[in-house]
Amino acid sequence: MRSSADYRDEPCKSALNRVKGMRFFGWSLNPYMGCVHRCTFCYVRAFERRADRPWDDRYGTSIRVKVNVPEVLRAELARRSWKREHVAIGAATDPYQPAEGSYRLTRRCIEALADARTPLSIITRSPMVIRDIDVLQHAASRAEVRVTLSIPTLNDRVWRTTEPGTAPPRQRLRAIRTLTDAGISASVAMAPLLPGLSDDREAIETVVRAAREAGATSLWAKVLHMGPGTKEHFMAALARDWPEQVPAYEALYAGRAYLEENTVAPTIERVEALRELYEISDRREVRIDPEPEPVQMTMALA
Repeated sequence: MRSSADYRDEPCKSALNRVKGMRFFGWSLNPYMGCVHRCTFCYVRAFERRADRPWDDRYGTSIRVKVNVPEVLRAELARRSWKREHVAIGAATDPYQPAEGSYRLTRRCIEALADARTPLSIITRSPMVIRDIDVLQHAASRAEVRVTLSIPTLNDRVWRTTEPGTAPPRQRLRAIRTLTDAGISASVAMAPLLPGLSDDREAIETVVRAAREAGATSLWAKVLHMGPGTKEHFMAALARDWPEQVPAYEALYAGRAYLEENTVAPTIERVEALRELYEISDRREVRIDPEPEPVQMTMALA
């Protein structure tokens, strides 16, 4: 089922995007551009502003759909130069936003990556990912597969206000359980944590404890950063929804997109301590071992 957003079918010329400076993956893949989740803190708003595209309240009302991306991806993976480097799906927009229910582009891209024995990771805020457990299991039998559900808070008001188009966090936790029970590595990303709204010990511990109960294989966190575009939109939303927080944010983010390390460190250390306390680790009972590489045999002629 599609949402009320305007969907534009736009064939793409390339599927994979080279990513520099990232430790865990070298390529990204985004079947859609624009996102109906319309999170107030979305960092993609900064990229859209830089590209002279709508980044304010209009962001998420028009979605560009790369209708031919599975075919383009297969062609790129078939090149002799492809080295099966890790591909991250959803780095710039959610690959399981409502449009995926009908277009099924993310599913077909996973199938292509599996056929090419290419390791992949997915990050999403949508429990729709469990629809694709069958292809994820197949992909995981051929290369590394990781799924991450972004769950920064279980506070109902914070969730509804800052992530207006997303599924409830508890549904995402159930997706974690379903994925891990099926043998798929499924992590929780507490991203972004919002200073003064979702970064206190009690709020963090609630999420960490729930992640443990859901069987999450790992957990990590990042504190909000705001580039131009994201900052203006988020601060306007903050003034509307939590006006008492505006002075603190203006002081924290004055002249910067990222908070200083010494400001962020206590929050990240709090997350790490709670992760250790609750022993968040890979406890899957069902594991999917990658298929061995096919052995090419040659026969000597007598």
